[in-house]
Amino acid sequence: MKIYVHPRCSTCKNLIKWLDAHDLSYSSIDILETPPSKAELKQMLVHVDGQLRKLFNTSGQLYRELSLKDKLASMSEKEAFELLSSEGMLIKRPFALGDDFGLVGFREKEWEALNL
Repeated sequence: MKIYVHPRCSTCKNLIKWLDAHDLSYSSIDILETPPSKAELKQMLVHVDGQLRKLFNTSGQLYRELSLKDKLASMSEKEAFELLSSEGMLIKRPFALGDDFGLVGFREKEWEALNL
């Protein structure tokens, strides 16, 4: 599985600790240096039931600076993917994609339910 993380993000660190404690293999990618591709964003959108807002880090400073709360409702999927794939700070993290799952954020119960 691929996990996109911010090196200083405590939630990302918690996921990595959880994965290591459960002896699960993953490749960790710095979301600032290499944000998820548009194809990966589309894949994740399926896992969040088409809810585009769930891909965004809505509590982030850049989200607020760009007034995305007001713009997101009228933004096309293409525009959103363009923005997200070019700016890792806008993406909800950790952003994890496996062969048959995708999760954003880290809620331990969701990970346990995957039975990896």
